[in-house]
Amino acid sequence: MAVINCPSCKKKISDKAKSCSHCQLQLGELSAEKILTMKKMSLIEKSQKLMNQSFIAMLLFCGGFLFMFWHNSQPGSWQYNTALIATVLGFVLYIITRIRLIFLKKSSK
Repeated sequence: MAVINCPSCKKKISDKAKSCSHCQLQLGELSAEKILTMKKMSLIEKSQKLMNQSFIAMLLFCGGFLFMFWHNSQPGSWQYNTALIATVLGFVLYIITRIRLIFLKKSSK
């Protein structure tokens, strides 16, 4: 008896189980085509989540950058420091998210 991941919820189940104990998916009724479709949908959902995180990080970067220069904050003030932190944090999160997205796309091939 081996332990496998459920095609739907990705939790560990027995390969002898007729249905997933977590999401109640009937494993006996699944065809290879249905499993492939479920994997593609999971990949699309992960990709969309990463794209949303990338968008939020870009908004954080742009918001901090624009606030710093449109507000004419003086270096050393709390507004300047907050805008600088938001800009740097947004940039770093954007780069990390894009790298994760690249790895996700490479792992799907």
